[in-house]
Amino acid sequence: MPAPIRLRELIRTIRTARTQAEEREMIQKECAAIRSSFREEDNTYRCRNVAKLLYMHMLGYPAHFGQLECLKLIASQKFTDKRIGYLGAMLLLDERQDVHLLMTNCIKNDLNHSTQYVQGLALCTLGCMGSSEMCRDLAGEVEKLLKTSNSYLRKKAALCAVHVIRKVPELMEMFLPATKNLLNEKNHGVLHTSVVLLTEMCERSPDMLSHFRKLVPQLVRILKNLIMSGYSPEHDVSGISDPFLQVRILRLLRILGRNDDDSSEAMNDILAQVATNTETSKNVGNAILYETVLTIMDIKSESGLRVLAINILGRFLLNNDKNIRYVALTSLLKTVQTDHNAVQRHRSTIVDCLKDLDVSIKRRAMELSFALVNGNNIRGMMKELLYFLDSCEPEFKADCASGIFLAAEKYAPSKRWHIDTIMRVLTTAGSYVRDDAVPNLIQLITNSMEMHAYTVQKLYKAILGDYSQQPLVQVASWCMGEYGDLLISDQCEEEEPVQVTEEEVLDILESVLISNMSASVTRGYALTAIMKLSTRFTCTVNRIKKVVSIYGSSIDVELQQRAVEYNALFKKYDHMRSALLERMPVMEKVTTNGPTEIVQTNGETEPAVLETKPPPSGLQPTSQANDLLDLLGGNDITPVIPTAPTSKPASAGGELLDLLGDLNLTASPASVAAPQISQPPFLLDGLSSQPLFNDIAAGIPSITAYSKNGLKIDFTFERSNTNPSVTVITIQASNSTELDMTDFVFQAAVPKTFQLQLLSPSSSSIPAFNTGTITQVIKVLNPQKQQLRMRIKLTYNHKGSAMQDLAEVNNFPPQSWQ
Repeated sequence: MPAPIRLRELIRTIRTARTQAEEREMIQKECAAIRSSFREEDNTYRCRNVAKLLYMHMLGYPAHFGQLECLKLIASQKFTDKRIGYLGAMLLLDERQDVHLLMTNCIKNDLNHSTQYVQGLALCTLGCMGSSEMCRDLAGEVEKLLKTSNSYLRKKAALCAVHVIRKVPELMEMFLPATKNLLNEKNHGVLHTSVVLLTEMCERSPDMLSHFRKLVPQLVRILKNLIMSGYSPEHDVSGISDPFLQVRILRLLRILGRNDDDSSEAMNDILAQVATNTETSKNVGNAILYETVLTIMDIKSESGLRVLAINILGRFLLNNDKNIRYVALTSLLKTVQTDHNAVQRHRSTIVDCLKDLDVSIKRRAMELSFALVNGNNIRGMMKELLYFLDSCEPEFKADCASGIFLAAEKYAPSKRWHIDTIMRVLTTAGSYVRDDAVPNLIQLITNSMEMHAYTVQKLYKAILGDYSQQPLVQVASWCMGEYGDLLISDQCEEEEPVQVTEEEVLDILESVLISNMSASVTRGYALTAIMKLSTRFTCTVNRIKKVVSIYGSSIDVELQQRAVEYNALFKKYDHMRSALLERMPVMEKVTTNGPTEIVQTNGETEPAVLETKPPPSGLQPTSQANDLLDLLGGNDITPVIPTAPTSKPASAGGELLDLLGDLNLTASPASVAAPQISQPPFLLDGLSSQPLFNDIAAGIPSITAYSKNGLKIDFTFERSNTNPSVTVITIQASNSTELDMTDFVFQAAVPKTFQLQLLSPSSSSIPAFNTGTITQVIKVLNPQKQQLRMRIKLTYNHKGSAMQDLAEVNNFPPQSWQ
């Protein structure tokens, strides 16, 4: 068989290939020749063939069929064969393949070989791909070589020991005696690998960390000799003596000094020397300075040393190298919480980085700028960040807008400045703000009573002819509806007044309604605003009625529902319109574990949507109560019809009734009206303004409907004077445990032959130790005088847990239903 071509000729041939297909053809032809040679057990050219296979492997072609040939080369007595064999093993084998275990005996023999270069090959291979089984078998030989006087073998044995410790951490103590004299070695290669070994042991074992802390003075001495020594051509890199060893020692010092006062004190002086004596004109010096800064920040260093470290990072920000600037910004971001004042000195340099062309640097600079904002620099920093928001790429706008909102809320010097800043963000990047930006700004404006006229004029001018920023349009629509009378009255003293008529305000809002850029939510804001203006404007009410009636047939269901309700308000309850659409009270924002809520100061909780859309009264309690419809089984269950909480009498008189229900106002404005229902007959039918219910009848005893886990529910009974079929049940909930029960909700369901109405409870929290009760009224209409049955559902929070229970009440006294 002719001699195979040499590796150099193969490389030259492959490089002449013009296409990928031509290259694959050459590779396949050569692989076939190599396989034939392997089958013939030709030892003469095995080394050459494996070398060619390794080159093909590096090009990405399969070379697994050469694995056993690598083992044969390792077993050879020739050094050249062993070298290629071990190289092939490191490239083609790993611990997932059982073939590698066949190498264990060969490596063990070579570790005891008389030639240091053969021993070095075995150490390199074991340190590269040795499995945990191989490491356990050969750890003894590695430990012996770690104690040898040959520096060539010691440095390779130290690196091999690192791999052994990573694979089998319990063998760490085996290498502890051998580490005693490693730092006394003069050879820099041995010193370097020894420091790597000590670092690995300290990171993996707290006991080793405590043991090696006594080596801090010795490490400090080695580092001092490195920075004070003269020129050494063997170790010099750009004028700095062995920077690789310096970096490794600094990393080990960082680990040893962390959370240890004595070790930190011992290394303070040398860290200061490294920080002041290292040349910064070359990248090598910057690498050492960066490691020094990380060490200073991680140990318990002196305050002056920390300031020095931050000043080094500040100098890095002025470097032309983008990588160095990025590293500096990242490091400053980590230290800004602990050394805020020192980082503040470099604020102007950090802000300049916002103008960098590199997006990574720009993002880090933005994050660091927000971390530097405080009450003293809020105006200047916001000016720079708003300028950045104007010019930055779209991917930055959402994070930048969110950061500005948070900073303004925390450090705003005045409400006017706060409102102006948020409006500027909405004008610049309204499409990128978070969903809660609109309700938050509305809440802020509502609470700034002296700023209403100023704000509505600013918003009116901001959206003239431009509806692209939807959140801004939503806030402007809400404010024009709420404070439209201030907009046309020229009451703004702080802003140059704008002459606006009622027609112009309605023109803007109608334009929002028909604009293609307006989202469904925005149209809802605009329609509600137009409806509010019917009580604030005097000359345009007919136009408002016409606009509202048009949208009663809108294909947008939400818009249609609003319009129908508003039409009903005009036609049936026009005398209540001014009360329903009166100005929103001052709101207080409360942060909970869930979404942000807006709580009114009169104690009634309103949802976070801040529009004045009059929803059907009691809609949510109905949906909750109807969850109980299937509790009694069958189809004989009637839905619960709750009554909305009694609200404060409106200025126009009367109660706020369901706009879409067939409810008639029967009482005069001076009295509290009771709703009446014609179909079907209900429990309030025929009730007059006389006292509605008897006192508790002496013959109707109270009952305990529920008593469990410290919660007790008692029922007391009343009968109606005018309608004997109506029973009024008053529940009293008490709590005998040592902690309050919160978020208490009582729900009930009755068979279909009954009608049931739940009124609002007196509270949602039951005090502990029976110190107070919650009361709630249930009205039951029982026209057929059947025995009363009820299924109840209780939910509440107690001791940090959500509790829920179901119970059936069948022991109603006969007097309550007969």
